[in-house]
Amino acid sequence: MTVRILPAALRHRAGWDRLYAGYAAFYGVPQTEAMRDTVWGWIHDPAQEVGALVAEAADGEAVGLAHHRLFARPLRASRGLFLDDLFVDPAWRGRGVADALLAALRDLARAQGCDVVRWITAEDNARARGAYDRVAKATRWVTYDMPPA
Repeated sequence: MTVRILPAALRHRAGWDRLYAGYAAFYGVPQTEAMRDTVWGWIHDPAQEVGALVAEAADGEAVGLAHHRLFARPLRASRGLFLDDLFVDPAWRGRGVADALLAALRDLARAQGCDVVRWITAEDNARARGAYDRVAKATRWVTYDMPPA
């Protein structure tokens, strides 16, 4: 496996689009090209909080992505790095791409003075949880979503 992890660049747009559409399909979330345009815009707008890493194969193809953002941890008076989305091209799974993305996130968190990298995943996402269990500890917290209206 030869991939390098780097911030998403303009040359990654088509590959990122394909990967992010695959991620949405995996979770059964309807997503449009306009929605992906919005997220891509956030990633490349310094005023926004969303960052993206891409796993790039030797030929320059984007084969994995990780969206992240900083968050405040008031109880600890610290900051953390939140992993919003992680997806690896199915053809590249089992080749260390997820591990490489997670390691890059750990390095990014350290460089930005964060004391944790945090994420959530579906309870039934056994394959991803296997990778996550190798590098992190599952917490006891239950997540809730409340609509604002």
